[in-house]
Amino acid sequence: MKTDRDLNYRLYIQRTDGFTRSPYDRELRVYRTIQSGYTEAVKSNFRRIRKNFFEGKGTLSPDPVRNIMYHFVTAVGLVARFCIEGGMGHDTAYTLSDIYIQRGDRLNDVEKIIDLFEEMQLDFAERMRTLKKEDVTSLHVRRCIDYIYEHLHEELTLNVLAEQVGLNPSYLSKLFSKEKGMSIKTFITRAKVSTAENLLRSSDFSCLDIAFALGFSSQSAFISVFRKINGITPKKYRELHYMDVIEGNRAK
Repeated sequence: MKTDRDLNYRLYIQRTDGFTRSPYDRELRVYRTIQSGYTEAVKSNFRRIRKNFFEGKGTLSPDPVRNIMYHFVTAVGLVARFCIEGGMGHDTAYTLSDIYIQRGDRLNDVEKIIDLFEEMQLDFAERMRTLKKEDVTSLHVRRCIDYIYEHLHEELTLNVLAEQVGLNPSYLSKLFSKEKGMSIKTFITRAKVSTAENLLRSSDFSCLDIAFALGFSSQSAFISVFRKINGITPKKYRELHYMDVIEGNRAK
């Protein structure tokens, strides 16, 4: 192989310098969170990453702007593919990635490109969240679902949601059931369990962390609800799906 010499040299330099790349499963978690449309988690992840943005990232160019731009192009391509896997139309995903790459190409400042990183991730995540409610027609129910996904970590009641969308609780309950085919309480539970499934598949967060992040009163309450919907515990679900997801994406 013509690259073997260069590869071995680079690996040696990295070991000598103590350079460690970001773990694969951590990167996967970021992309899966965008795919899930969980915008609050996307914001939280980016705030954490931005504190030391280049930690675990290789040097793709000695020029700082070109280096960050190469990372940006790679990230946009991966985000687009994960969103296509999650149901976004490939024309939409690839055209959106083209738009962001062209915008990045016009920038000559590292911090501005990092800002664009965040904007791009949130844009894709918000579009993925919209896909989850594409069969909804009324503005009030759309706003209700938006609020639910933005506040999964909080206590969500019919009265709270009715106040947010400006409707009588009884009317909102009937309207939501008519459009979604289920009660608001059931929708919230499924949204939380669906998000939990994603986190169990693609992260190493503990069941306790996931339970509290999604607003469950306790770990036992989370396990009980999860088992009722899926027929197995969160621990068993992770055992069945966690490595399968990682290996499946490595093979692509």
